[in-house]
Amino acid sequence: MPDKPLLPVNRLMLGDNLEIMKSLESESVDLIYLDPPFFSNRHYEIIWGDAGEIRSFKDRWAGGIDHYAAWLKERVEQMHRVLKKTGSIFLHCDWHANAYIRVDILDKIFGASNFRSDIVWRRSAAHNDTKQGRKGLGNNADTILYYSKTKNFVFNTLYVEYCEEYVEEFYKYVDDGGRRYRLDNLTAAKGGGDTSYEFHGTKPYKGRYWAYSKAKMEKFYKEGLLHFPKNKGTPSFKRYLDTMPGVPLQSVWDDIKVIPAASKERIGYPTQKPEALLERIIRMASNEGDVVLDPFMGGGTTAAVADKLNRQWIGIDQSTIAVKVAEMRLDAQRGLFSAPFSVQLQKYDYNKLRYEEPFEFERWIVERFGGEPNVKKRGDLGLDGKKDGTPIQVKRSDNIGRNVIDNFKSAAERADKKLYDKNKKAGKPVGYIIAFSFSKGAIEEAARLKVKENVSIDLVTVGRIVPIANGPAEITVRMRELSRDAKGSAEIEFSAKVKSESEIDDSRSTGKVIFFSWDFDYDIEKGFRPSVMIDKEGCHRHTLKAGVHTIAVKVVDNEGLESIETVRLKVNGIVKKL
Repeated sequence: MPDKPLLPVNRLMLGDNLEIMKSLESESVDLIYLDPPFFSNRHYEIIWGDAGEIRSFKDRWAGGIDHYAAWLKERVEQMHRVLKKTGSIFLHCDWHANAYIRVDILDKIFGASNFRSDIVWRRSAAHNDTKQGRKGLGNNADTILYYSKTKNFVFNTLYVEYCEEYVEEFYKYVDDGGRRYRLDNLTAAKGGGDTSYEFHGTKPYKGRYWAYSKAKMEKFYKEGLLHFPKNKGTPSFKRYLDTMPGVPLQSVWDDIKVIPAASKERIGYPTQKPEALLERIIRMASNEGDVVLDPFMGGGTTAAVADKLNRQWIGIDQSTIAVKVAEMRLDAQRGLFSAPFSVQLQKYDYNKLRYEEPFEFERWIVERFGGEPNVKKRGDLGLDGKKDGTPIQVKRSDNIGRNVIDNFKSAAERADKKLYDKNKKAGKPVGYIIAFSFSKGAIEEAARLKVKENVSIDLVTVGRIVPIANGPAEITVRMRELSRDAKGSAEIEFSAKVKSESEIDDSRSTGKVIFFSWDFDYDIEKGFRPSVMIDKEGCHRHTLKAGVHTIAVKVVDNEGLESIETVRLKVNGIVKKL
């Protein structure tokens, strides 16, 4: 077993970020971006409206600005601890508390000398509150406070495009191919080496020298990069606009706009930040393979962008809806070479775990049991891992029989006879079997071995390791045609309903439904990719063209568990369910 716990990378985690960060290894994260709830004293900050978010809201607003600062400070202290020495933090805030956050929190925890920049993100060109009687300047910008942990931090220089005015003023020449360029001086004030030669009948002005060797100048000439004035004076260098990287990134970011209402990027999260904003931060302050942490992940923008940029990531939120929306967002951008990710809920869906891919489930449950998974899939005597050297076997099944106990006992003894005898003598388990449930015969045989042979085999249910519940019950989908156009396309109203708790005959009862999602172009190979991310009513209207369509609806409950139902429709003259 490793000396230190594995960092839960590429994982969405539901829960209090303070407690989760306490469980993370020190100096294990390369970059932190956080967009915590702003200190605005307005209840519109309740975005999702589920229990986790409301609880967090009440915690934050138990007092005034001092209480808010204390609430945030203890979380930033954990961020400082988990951040690597080469890491950086970007804290997104607005005018309500940015001064308190900088002076009372970041300067004290990270040190004023590690302050890197006060980034101003201009969200919009103007903000007009005068019609509401406001006196003062419009607040149309946020602050992103940028600190590093030490002086030795990761920084990649980024460039932005030149503005139109700059291009028009300085790159005012255009060649026959339509390429813009400016003219640069080819002389220098000081000489050195071969810099006083005559070049194509010209020499530098008196007291000046060529800035390049004669060989270099001839190369420029052959490549057509020199401009000779009509008066046969000193030539200039043609510096083409399309060869320039642009302007090094400054601290005022006015080229990234808020997400338009009709944009495909928008997911229905009111304070959603543009992917371009996070892409800039992640590219600037991390490298491929680095770990990016967002402890207030909201709609999952940081995780989605980090995933696209080949970074590892951790996203934490106390809202169940936020975690599930982020999960669907990541699923929607899955590609052939995308890294796998996992979702850590407060409860786990029995059906999803029970039918998980076997090897993935074995690895996952062994790790959560505190063991070390077996990386081999074959030739392992049927053993799937170890805990402190003691073998573990995983059965992704219910009602495990007595024969499994007998076979496991023999395999454990063959695997390490010395350890087997040592554990037997000490009265410790000689092995662990993990399964969803065990039959009466298996339980009786384990008890007999312990009493009669002093051989202890610990039968561990999955529910003993992680809390289990069933997801929402079966979904029923109804359809009603509303209208049809001349081309045969039909506007259809879809409504989804979940069985009530009284209809469910199961000891693991369903949780409260919090939202539905719809995929109107469902492909089982690609997985669920929502057309409508959040539908709290379970009813949506959608227009389908003539042809056969597969529609999927997913329901999510307050524990983050889900069920999915699909229907196939033929739209041609009449809407017909296949």
